[in-house]
Amino acid sequence: MAVSPYTCILWDVDGTIADASAGILPRLIQVFAEFGLPEPAPESLSRWIGPPMFESFRDLAGLSEEDAHRAVREYRRLAARDGYAASVRIYPGVAEALRTVKAAGIPQATASSKPENQVFAILEHYALLDDFVIVAGALPDASGLHDGKEAVLRRALHRLADAGVDVSRPVLIGDRLHDIEGAAPLGVPVIFVTWGFGEAGESAGSVAEVATPEELLRILLPHG
Repeated sequence: MAVSPYTCILWDVDGTIADASAGILPRLIQVFAEFGLPEPAPESLSRWIGPPMFESFRDLAGLSEEDAHRAVREYRRLAARDGYAASVRIYPGVAEALRTVKAAGIPQATASSKPENQVFAILEHYALLDDFVIVAGALPDASGLHDGKEAVLRRALHRLADAGVDVSRPVLIGDRLHDIEGAAPLGVPVIFVTWGFGEAGESAGSVAEVATPEELLRILLPHG
């Protein structure tokens, strides 16, 4: 087994492993129209990718909690209709990084605010599922509408521990401030990747910032 500073590695999905933006904007436009909202500007899309969708409909679109719940249900219906892996691409070099970490014997998991069934579908479609010991995301039913990063990360760590993984020195790979904020209460350090949707200043509080999967691997496997 390769020497790593970390006993397990957790990955955010949207903006870190996968770019689903090509499918997100058309679905948002359709949901906005149903609620009589003006069409969202493409340049605002990055604000919607990463945080829980319920919070975005409430805080960014200004919907009431009741309408935000309805908007999420409609958005998820459209995503299921389109196919969860449709219009999704894997960032260059990330699949290779996942395989390298697995080959080094470091257990990996996802910790995504995206519904868990959607994460499964994307990883399975791109033959990445076997790189992970467990997959954790937001719960796919109404109980998962409020699943933020802290809740998902806590679930991922519990599942890893149940699988016999040493979770004493975890690290989260993410691309948004909410990854850092969600990991902080659990004492989990975050490596911030700049190829995702984070904006200037969002990496504050991370232990490192990397621009490529190759740079990331040099931190995860410094003696690999």
